[in-house]
Amino acid sequence: MTDRPSAPHELAITFLYYRDLPRAFAFYRDVLGLPLAIDQGDLAKILRIAPGAHVGLVDEAKGMNNWQAEKCVQLCIRVADVQAWYDYLTKIGVDHLSHMFQNDKLGIRAFVFRDPEGYQIEIQQTTRAGA
Repeated sequence: MTDRPSAPHELAITFLYYRDLPRAFAFYRDVLGLPLAIDQGDLAKILRIAPGAHVGLVDEAKGMNNWQAEKCVQLCIRVADVQAWYDYLTKIGVDHLSHMFQNDKLGIRAFVFRDPEGYQIEIQQTTRAGA
């Protein structure tokens, strides 16, 4: 058996595929406030969510995968003040904004909404230590 590399991982990027990359980029940058970490030109924009965690927005015409109408990926962002985010996103009218919900078993308070091309985003805050 070959030994697995022991060097630590440096970065995590989840790539999502879009038909309209500029529109998606504007949403994640301007609405969610995520800073651009790596600019791959008209292929992809990689934005920082938190230290070591990034989301990559890819032009589906140039990327390794194709855009799909049915989304089976949810991007979850944990925040310190979920109510402030809910109030802000309610005020600007994001698509498919749910009601705030609490899951005591998981120890979270959260809500979900959709980005411009239908990916679900969950914003959550923990309600207890260790959640």
